[in-house]
Amino acid sequence: MLVSVALLALGGLAPATASADPDCATSWGSLEKAAPQYTQATIDDVRAGRHDCYDRLVIDLGTGTRTGYQIRYVPQFTQDFSGEPIPLRGAADLEVIVNARSYDDDYNLTWDPPNHLEAVNVRGFDTFRQVVDSVSAEGQTQIGLGVRARLPFRAFVLTGPGSGSRLVIDVAGSW
Repeated sequence: MLVSVALLALGGLAPATASADPDCATSWGSLEKAAPQYTQATIDDVRAGRHDCYDRLVIDLGTGTRTGYQIRYVPQFTQDFSGEPIPLRGAADLEVIVNARSYDDDYNLTWDPPNHLEAVNVRGFDTFRQVVDSVSAEGQTQIGLGVRARLPFRAFVLTGPGSGSRLVIDVAGSW
C-alpha cells in the first residue's frame, strides 16, 4: 500500500477509475430518452442502487400499464408550473418527467418522501449527488437528479412485480 501511494505521488501509477474497466464501456449517450405512453398508474416509491459501472434510479409504479417518460439533461433544473430554479448538487442536472402521478384518485399522496429535496438517499454514490421530488400534477411527476457530470444514461420500463411496473434510469460512471 505504501509503495503504491509513493509511486502514485511520483507519477508512477495512475489511480484506478471506472473507465479503466472495459466491462463498463457503454453506447448509451447523453441525449434525451423518451417514451410517449400515459398510464393511470401511481408512483409508489422511488429508490436508488449502486452498481460497478453505473448508479440506478428505480421508480416503482402501481397497478397500470407501462408508463412513458422524458429524461434529459437541462442547463438548470426548474420546477414545472412555477419555473422556480431548484439547485441540484453535481455538475449536471437530469430532469426526469414520469407520465404517472404520485397521488391517488382522492388526491392522497402515494409517494411522499419526508424531505423532498433529499427524496432518495444517494450519499456515497459514485454518480448520483441528489434526488429531488419536485411536483406532481396533471398526470405527470417531475424529479430532479443531480449527477456528478454529464454522463451517458439509459432508461427503460420493466413489468412487475405483480400488476405494476418500474421505470429504470441508469447513469454510467464514465464514458
